[in-house]
This record gives sequence, structure tokens and C-alpha cells, in this order.
Amino acid sequence: MAGRIARFDWASTDLGPLELWPAYLTGALTNMLRCPMPIATLWGESGVLIYNDPYAKFSGARHPGLLGMEIREAWPEAADLNDRVLKVCLAGGTLHYKDQELHLNRDGVHRPLWVDLNYSPLVDDQGKPVGAQALVVETTDKVLADRRLLMERERFAQLFEQSPSFMVLLQGPQHRIELANPKYMELVGDRTVLGRTVAEALPEAAEQGYVAMLDGVYSSGEATTAFGARFVIRQHAGAPLSERYLDFVYQPIRDAVGAVTGIFVEGLDVTERVVAQARRDALIEFTNQLRVLNNVHDISLAAARILGETLKACRAGYGSIDHDAETLQVECDWTHTGVSSLQGLLHLRDYGSFVDNHKRDEFVAIGDVREDPRTAAHAGRLEPLHARALMNAPVVEQGRLVAMLFVTSGDVRQWTQEEIGFMREIAARTRTATERVRNELALRDNEAQLREVNESLERKVNERTHELMEVEAKFRQSQKMEAIGQLTGGIAHDFNNLLAGMGASLQVLEKRLKAKNFDNTERYIGMAQGAVRRAASLTQRLLAFSRRQTLDPRPTDVNRLVGGIEEMVRRTVGPSVEVEVVGAGGLWLTQVDPSQLENAVLNLCINARDAMAPNGGRLTIETANKWLDDRAAAERDLPTGQYISVCVTDTGVGMTPEIISRAFDPFFTTKADGEGTGLGLSQVYGFARQSGGSAEIHSVEGEGTTVSLQFPQVAQTPQGAAPGAGPNGSGAANGQAEKRVELLVVEDDEAVRQGIAEGLRLLKYSVREASDGESGLRELRRHKPDLIMADYLMPGMNGAEFIVAARKLHPHIPVLVATGYADMAEVERVVGAQSILKKPFDLETLNAAVGAELMRKR
Repeated sequence: MAGRIARFDWASTDLGPLELWPAYLTGALTNMLRCPMPIATLWGESGVLIYNDPYAKFSGARHPGLLGMEIREAWPEAADLNDRVLKVCLAGGTLHYKDQELHLNRDGVHRPLWVDLNYSPLVDDQGKPVGAQALVVETTDKVLADRRLLMERERFAQLFEQSPSFMVLLQGPQHRIELANPKYMELVGDRTVLGRTVAEALPEAAEQGYVAMLDGVYSSGEATTAFGARFVIRQHAGAPLSERYLDFVYQPIRDAVGAVTGIFVEGLDVTERVVAQARRDALIEFTNQLRVLNNVHDISLAAARILGETLKACRAGYGSIDHDAETLQVECDWTHTGVSSLQGLLHLRDYGSFVDNHKRDEFVAIGDVREDPRTAAHAGRLEPLHARALMNAPVVEQGRLVAMLFVTSGDVRQWTQEEIGFMREIAARTRTATERVRNELALRDNEAQLREVNESLERKVNERTHELMEVEAKFRQSQKMEAIGQLTGGIAHDFNNLLAGMGASLQVLEKRLKAKNFDNTERYIGMAQGAVRRAASLTQRLLAFSRRQTLDPRPTDVNRLVGGIEEMVRRTVGPSVEVEVVGAGGLWLTQVDPSQLENAVLNLCINARDAMAPNGGRLTIETANKWLDDRAAAERDLPTGQYISVCVTDTGVGMTPEIISRAFDPFFTTKADGEGTGLGLSQVYGFARQSGGSAEIHSVEGEGTTVSLQFPQVAQTPQGAAPGAGPNGSGAANGQAEKRVELLVVEDDEAVRQGIAEGLRLLKYSVREASDGESGLRELRRHKPDLIMADYLMPGMNGAEFIVAARKLHPHIPVLVATGYADMAEVERVVGAQSILKKPFDLETLNAAVGAELMRKR
């Protein structure tokens, strides 16, 4: 920059030629050029501009054109400011601007920027101001950063104020309250907290150990979490103590070097949840006690104790009532420490007119006896008995008031519907239990009297009882037979129709064949086969009705399965939900039970519909092929490899991470009582794991949820051909002939055996036959076939027992079990589910099953 100044034609300016410049001017410029900060000098009343290298960089594209210009011409957009600078500095004054906003054209465009400006006068040898020196420091980045920080703070403050959880920011080792949101103020009630320490603002917190807990967090630097922590506080002046339960976290705040400077507190008031759980636990405890208590006094005392402790009352008790005299005989009561018992006789009219409500079998709940018209005139008698508030549950039998369960509180108390419901439940269970005990006592008395009856009468009673039991047994048997008759009648009707169709078709076919009339032969054969298929379908429905089916995994085209239930899904979720099905092209097959997969997808769709209620939304069912590498497979506890996925996505309310972590737990549900069992997702998860896959949930609150099921890929079998033997049963491969395949058919039903054998011979197999297990074993001792086909239910040894014996003779011989029996667990343990052929079957199915079994044993 010094070179530019030296080469500039200063004679054209008010400063004149460079060689004539005075020493004070050159001295000031020398100091300016040496300074690392942006400095500009303005000389004379016109403000001739001379500056250093840092100022040149600040000037951008305007440099070097600014050198030697008058300041008004150099920066016309800041002319007013520079006029003021020259006026003040030439008068000997100074100016300072902090973060001054300017709009300058430094690169061809006017842009805002912010600078710190410091102006001071330049003087000649006599001390007279002859110009101004400007120190210019650009602060644009800092100003913008400060503004962003301010916006973030304002946004944080808004979130802080609107948060549903309570929040408070504590500073320093004394835990001085710096910030507190409305939820926190709602919790602590009417008191000043800002600027005070926790111990000063909330002495109850110090007494209950919470300040000591804060001290521990501050000193250790480790966060602390609490769940359901009890906190007793008087929220409003003159109000009774309030017992709250809190979930919260104490999170230490650190400075730039890692030192703890404060603690951030966030939490939720979970009092309602804790109290509700306490009531549930109390009901369970009371029910367990009722199982072992066997006298009215103990039951009444247990009820009083459960009520008093759970509702945190002063007193709870039970007593009998004389309806006409209107007196209460308190037989037992539970009292809080320092509260006396009321056992004895009380005249109810001395304490108010609520006895009239009891005679009408009405529950009474009074929050303040001074204010309620039934007790206001008698409050002076009730309050000394620690009964400023009370609840009474009457017992009325045959229109007469006979007993009462009561609870009292020494303070004003607005009884909640939950508390009233809890007391009603305790009263109902108490009444049931006392009636049971009285009935048992009466029964024991009757038994004692019956023992005194002579033996002849007892014998007659026994005989009569025996007769009645026989009649009852016959009646039950007749009911069973009637039910069986209805079922078998319906089955017989359907099977008669099917048999009629088969019989008629075969008879017509027989007559036409005798007459050598072969027209429409295929039609009558098809009609008979159709009747067989309908009979098989009916049998499968009967097995499903009897719940004897087991998991039946098979290679499944999931795209086709989802397409088959799409219309059912649309009807199920309703018109407010838009359903989209996205099937992957070239989707691999997977080995699953198709009906169970349909149930799983429908279950997920119903959950998705509920998550989008009542406004509806979008439901997407999507399939895809996936490759799970080592890391992805380990995360899902699966082997590495190829999988297909089925994803059900909704645009509902979403789930929190806590709910996601528990969603697959049995009996966990977020639905209201009676609206869900909590088993749906756990059943989906169990099915996926049982099928060799996995299930997982991805969700964002307010945006929606995706449940993904993964199942392993299974090798695709060409459609229409079974792996193994060819259509002629020869097992030929690559065009080279092999020996004829030999089968042993073991079937006790002669017609079925002959039909299977003849069908196999038509398929070019060599067949030998046996009518039961013993004859089958004799055949095996004489000769080893290539495959055994056996029935399950046979006289003597059954199919499973025969197979075990056969494999002792020939350990690795292929076996196919053909049966219509429903419970195949025993056979599956011996041969596996893949070696079972369900009756009835056609020749194509038989050929495929034989070929597949032979292929598996190669």
C-alpha cells in the first residue's frame, strides 16, 4: 500500500504534491501503514482518503479506486455519517460506534454489514485538527452469530414455557433458581422461587432429601434419575399438604472446560399414575386377604385398613346399623397415628341428615362438612372426630339399612371419582366376602344339625341324591348327544350331497361306458373330482373348527398373498383410510404359513387404522427383497443372508421410544381398558421369530409408524414340476435311463390301497402292497424298496410305530405318510412335516410328493 501512495498523483488533490507534505502528515501515514488493523485517514475539510492494507481488504472491489478520493465521493452511501465525523473530529472531538450497521457497495451490490468505528482527530505541529483517523473493525459475523443465538434462546424459552413437563434451571453449588417454567410453578404453587436457592424457596425439598441429592449430582457430575419419587408440599397457603409423585432427572450443566456450573431439572408429575397403581395393588392385596379370612370382624378390619392406608385418611371403619333407631354400632375401625377409635354406639342423626341418603341406598361423599347442607349444622360435632370430610358406603338388605363402611379426613378434601370408585369397589367386595362367611357359618350350623338326623334319613337323602345325579348325568348325556346329533346331521347332509354328486356322476359314466357312449365323459369325471375337492375342503374346515391344525410353512409368494387380502383390508380399515399396496418386482419366495401371515398383516393393518383414528390417513403395505450383512443380521438376531420384508406403514400418531421398546411385550397395550388385550403385536413377533425371521418397529411421534417383518428367502421351485422323479416315476436325469422306482404301499383300507397302488402304476412306478404294519415289515425283510408310503391309523401298530420299526431295518429309507388324521405331532417328530401327504389328493400331487421325498433323500 505504501508503494501505491508513493506513486499516486497527489498534486490533483487538496493535499498537493507528495514531496511537499508536512512531517506530521507523513508521520501519521507511517504509523497507519504499520498498524495491522484497518485504518483510514481523512485529510482536510474534504476528507481526502488515505488507508492501509487491512482497510484495502475491507474495501473489497472498491480498492484501489478509493485512494485519494474525497470521503463523500468514496462512500456516498455513508455520506451523512462521514460529514458528522469530519465536523466532530476537525473540532477536536472523537466518535465511537459499536456494531454500527452500514449498507455499503463493496463488490457491486449494496449489502448490510456491521462495524466497530473509532474516530479521533489528526493534528498538525501546533495541535490544530487537520483531519480524522478512523479505526474500522468489521463485526458482521459476530453480530449475525449473536442474532442467531438470540433467536435460539427465544425459541428455547418458548419451548421451555410450553413444555408439558416441569423444568427448572439451577445455578451454582447453592442451586439458585435461575429459570422455572409454568409447569414447575404449578407444582410448587404460590411462592416466589426465582433468584432464591432451592433450600430457601422449597424448605420441604431440603427436609425430604432432594437438596442433598442435588449436592451429590453437583459434586459428582453424574446425572440422577428418579421414578415415582414421593414429594410432600403445601402448594397454597392454608391448604392441606399435597402428596405428589414425580419422575425426574437431575442433569449437570458444564462450562467450556467441563466444570459443573449448575443443574437442569426436568420431570413429570405422575401422581395419578402412581395413585392408580396403588389402588390396583390395594385391591389385589385385599382380594388375596379375603381368600384366607373366615370371620366378619377380620374382613371388616382388613377393608378399613386398606381404605385408610390407600386413601391416606384419618379413619376408616365398618359398623352395623339399626334402621329404625338410626344408630351405628362401630365394630372395628382403622385410625391414623394420633386419631382415636370410634368403636361403640353412635346416633347418626347427631351428625347430620345423610342417614336419609343411606336409607335410599345412596353413596355419600362430602368434601367439607361445614359447607354441605346435610352436615353444616353438625360440623361442630364432626370436626373433633377428624371428620372435616367423609365418605360413607351403605349396606341395604331388603329395603333396610343394615351396615355402613366409612372414611373420614381431618382436612377439607374434594373426593375424586377415582377415590369414590375405589371405595365402592372395596365396599362391594367386603359385602360379598361377609355374605360368603355368613353363608359358610350357616352351612356349618346346618351341617351340625344334619349330623343329628338319624342314619336312615341320611341314607334316604344319599339315595335321592344319587338318583338326582343319575338323572342329571342322563340329561347332560342327552344334551351332548343332541349337540353331536346336530353337528353330525349337518356334516351328513353336506357329505350326502357330495356323495350324491359323486355317485350320480359315476353311475351315469358307468352306463355310458357300457353303452360305449363316450360323449361328455370328461364332464362326469370332472363332476366327481369336483365333489371330492369340495369334500376335502369341508374336511379342512372341520379340522380348523376343532383347532387341530398346526403351523404349515410352505414356499409362499407374498405379493400374491397380500394381493389376495387387499380388498379385505380396505373393507376392514374403512373409507377414511387410503390403502396403497407396493409389491416389489421379482420378490423371492419365503417359507411361511400363509394363513398365519395373512392374520399377521391384517392384525398390523387394524393397529394402523386405530393409530389414525378418527381422522384416517394413508396405510401402505410394501414388500421388498433384502440382503442382511453381518451387522444388520446381528442387530436382528438372524443369520446373514437374503430375506424378504413386509412393511405396514401408517400416518398415525406414532410411538415414543419407550413405547417402541415395550410394544412386543405380552399384555402391553396403550389402548384404554377393554379395547385391547396387548397380545396382537407379541403374536406377530412370535410368528415372525418362529418362521426364522424377525419383526421391528420404526416410528416418529406425530408422523406415523412402520412395522417391518423379515422372512428368509427359500429357493424357488419351478411351477408344475416337483423336484425329484420325472412324470414317469423313473427318476431320469439328463436323458439317461435309470432303474424303475419301486414303492411299498402300506394301507389297511383295501379300496384306498388299491387306488393309490393303481395310480402309482399309471405313473410308471413299481408298486408292492401291504395291508398293515406287520405285513409291511415282512415285505421289508424280504426286499428293500426305494420309498415307503404308509397310512397313519392302522390296526395293530400305527404309522409312526411302523416307520420307527422300518428304519431299524433300513435306516435311511425315504418315507411318505399319507393320512387324513388331524394331529400329526407324533409323525412330524419321526419324519418331519415335509414328508406328510394330506388325504385326499390327486395323482399330480401324489407324483410331486413322491418325487420331492426321493429328491430329499438323495
